[in-house]
Amino acid sequence: MERIALVLVLLFFGIGPSTQLFSQEVEKTIEIRGVYGNPKPLWEKGHNLKSLGVNSIFVHSGALTREMINRAKAEGALVFAEFATLNGKNYVDEHPEAWAINEKGEKVKAATWFMGVCPTDVGFRNYRMNQLRQLLIAFDLDGVWMDYVHWHAQFEDPEPILPETCFSDSCLITFSEDFGIQLPEGTAAKKAQWILENKEKEWREWRCQVIASWAKEIKGILAEMRPNALLGLYHCPWTDAEFNQARRRILGLDYDLLKQTVDVFSPMVYHGRMERKPTWVAENVAWLCDRLTIENDTSPKVWPIVQAHNDPHIISAKEFSTVLKGGLTYPSSGVMMFTTNAVAEDSQKIKVMRNLYRSIDSVQSSN
Repeated sequence: MERIALVLVLLFFGIGPSTQLFSQEVEKTIEIRGVYGNPKPLWEKGHNLKSLGVNSIFVHSGALTREMINRAKAEGALVFAEFATLNGKNYVDEHPEAWAINEKGEKVKAATWFMGVCPTDVGFRNYRMNQLRQLLIAFDLDGVWMDYVHWHAQFEDPEPILPETCFSDSCLITFSEDFGIQLPEGTAAKKAQWILENKEKEWREWRCQVIASWAKEIKGILAEMRPNALLGLYHCPWTDAEFNQARRRILGLDYDLLKQTVDVFSPMVYHGRMERKPTWVAENVAWLCDRLTIENDTSPKVWPIVQAHNDPHIISAKEFSTVLKGGLTYPSSGVMMFTTNAVAEDSQKIKVMRNLYRSIDSVQSSN
């Protein structure tokens, strides 16, 4: 009866069989009914997180305060910090040795809103890991969500920015040592050309290992300082084949490596920004769950982040409803939306979120 009741409630709110929240054999509890961003806009409207059915908030680490955390927890919410892992904005200006280098031997240009960094620069890595330790000392967190975990690029737009990087001295030396490959003498451009022509397979594999090593080190710090905290990952939602396999080839995101460390995958399924149909969210989540082989409690979890933010066009309440429900496509066990403010400023979006979240909460609480 428990399974049937929850299916009926979700069907009532428009989740049909195509989203397959449940299989015949397995039921997965919907754990997370989240919002991304400071909950202040909701509080200023007089809302209580619990009354909205919200049981978790995801907030940029720089915006966290003890007062925010205390209030959120008092209203029954878990608190997760977004951690801008490989965003080198401002840092590279003061530390030019950490600037990512393209295949021409030149410093990469900043993308629209993102400035990457050389992922093998030791100074930057120590800087970020120290920031993480200070964050965990300062706040009682239920988890940390890595963001910007990829080589310099920008994937949120319909026409992504996908440069070849990084051919800094640090990367070239580390690649050579890690894989035992002797590089030719000459400029960074010459070495880059030789690698891409002769050792591309090894180069792509190494780049994925570098990204995975960041996740492993962050997971190790969590295990040491907050052993019960989850490690999450905000990431590019492309399938293996899209943009000529660019998720792995350019961004360095290898799911088979990352799922050995990451507890929760949160694909950034921003349908409006990426010019996809709202129904794409459910399709993508289903694909990802299958790709990660989500089968049991030992598998990583999938909690997508969907778009409520009105950019580059207005996201209607109807669209928001479709993508929010699509994020719960089986066996996803949670969902959140970008952003809290975008929901707070629209009474219809608040209604969509509250109806879905409270219906799930009601059924799960009664069983």
